[in-house]
Amino acid sequence: MDNKATIAHVLHPLVEDGFTEEDLRNVLEVPKDASNGDIAFPAFQLAKVRHQNPKEIAEDIVSKLPEDDRYTAVKAVGPYVNFYLNRDAEFKAIVSEVLTQGSDYGSDDLGRGRNVTIDMSSPNIAKPMSMGHLRSTVIGNSLAEIVRKMNYTPVKINHLGDWGTQFGKLIVAYRSWGNPERVEADPINELVKLYVEFHERAEAEPELNDEARATFRALEEGDPEVTALWQKFKTASLEEFQTVYDRLNIQFDSYTGESFYNDKMDEIVDDLTEKGLLKKNKGAMIVELDDQELPPALIKKSDGATLYITRDLATAYYRKRTYDFAQSLYVVGSEQSVHFEQLKAVLQKLGKDWQKDMHHIKFGLITVNGKKLSTRKGKIILLKDVLDRAVDLAHEQIEAKNPDLADKDAIAEAVGTGAVVFHDLKNERINNFDFNIEEVVQFEGETGPYVQYANARAHSILRKAGDVDTDLTDIEALDDDYSWRIVKRLGDYPTITRRAFDRYEPSVIAKYAIDLAQDFNKYYGNTRILNDDAQMSARLALVKAVTVVLEDALSLLGVKAPQEM
Repeated sequence: MDNKATIAHVLHPLVEDGFTEEDLRNVLEVPKDASNGDIAFPAFQLAKVRHQNPKEIAEDIVSKLPEDDRYTAVKAVGPYVNFYLNRDAEFKAIVSEVLTQGSDYGSDDLGRGRNVTIDMSSPNIAKPMSMGHLRSTVIGNSLAEIVRKMNYTPVKINHLGDWGTQFGKLIVAYRSWGNPERVEADPINELVKLYVEFHERAEAEPELNDEARATFRALEEGDPEVTALWQKFKTASLEEFQTVYDRLNIQFDSYTGESFYNDKMDEIVDDLTEKGLLKKNKGAMIVELDDQELPPALIKKSDGATLYITRDLATAYYRKRTYDFAQSLYVVGSEQSVHFEQLKAVLQKLGKDWQKDMHHIKFGLITVNGKKLSTRKGKIILLKDVLDRAVDLAHEQIEAKNPDLADKDAIAEAVGTGAVVFHDLKNERINNFDFNIEEVVQFEGETGPYVQYANARAHSILRKAGDVDTDLTDIEALDDDYSWRIVKRLGDYPTITRRAFDRYEPSVIAKYAIDLAQDFNKYYGNTRILNDDAQMSARLALVKAVTVVLEDALSLLGVKAPQEM
């Protein structure tokens, strides 16, 4: 039980007034001035209910609180009830719990092993992975680790964009003016050039779009020559993608892309027809969603071609049957919000109550110099190139700080790639952000390398000290303000992991990791940790606890934690 939950439990018998313990926990505050204690209850929350002055309410609560060894004092300060926690008891309890549980600290059995499917990354074949793919990939991977922390079983699905009219365009371009030798030598870059050139030519020759649509229909119908080209492009793409996923240390449980559902859509159309939900509109087949204030869901075009929503309906059916998911997460940009609202609305009309367990995990855009990236117009920044540059910058800083470091290449890779991932995840996912590689790979400031370096510094102390005595039974607890700040922060970690899960928000973990690293660096800068005295074991135990939690937080973000930097 975290400190706020403990205080809420103590307060609840005196503050029932319609409040649950969870309500109380949520209104408790941490005083900005440490002299006002560690946790404060704002009594004005009760003023309207009790028709009393908040100051009087605070004084009344303090007068009735029982003695408790979890706090050493309680004071009424204006409208606040301020609790001063028992530092000795908290230090021993929290540090012991961290060291005993290790990487299990902050876990929960909320999921009881049930499945959570996570639709993530999902690049289009025949295109390289750009910076535009970073967010879905790393947010999805982090959420997989966070749900695993809550004892769910994550199922990471790379729903490849391997179907649609764009492949008709690509095949037309390849057949019409492509150079097979160049494509064979450098498939992805050459295919992107063909795709961009198609759009340039189509502006003057609109008939190319008709040819592309016809070519895609041939692909849908299984034309052998068209299918062989499509398969060739797909194989080359997967090989290219895997080099990036390997660097990010990301694996998938399924690569079932859009094409996998090509023979699974008839059931959707049949179900919609049987329930009388399909309507004809200008030759197309739609499901009206006026009752949900949404535009109609277009199930089939007038030429009979299927659309994304038809395929996503089939995908939802398949995932529920295959994985019986407790939750199904779609890590897809905010611009697709209406699409996912339509998807759930159609499933609801089909009587699929499990649609309520499907969640669109929205995220904002990455811009570079304030500009959005577009493959179609050729404005693309390759993710591989960004990772290469980040690793180069990490190398430069390692050479400047620690030129004799062993295994510099592997550590620079961990720091550089980790910096890119951490920078993405420290931003609340719904927000847009501008990317500047030089700012991202810094060992100072609110960056991934800063957190990694704090952890490496802590390990350096432990190496110098030798074995750490983790038995705190006979240790005199630390009570200085710097160590106390760390202890309280460590005690918050279970609440932080649960909050990140509840909000589907990796930034909660990233911001916590920054705060803990800052607390540790202040402690390091103001304390002689290796001073040989009676409290050295306690100091080292605290340092060890910091490494346990920092490393676990980084692992939840998909970032490695080198022990030397």
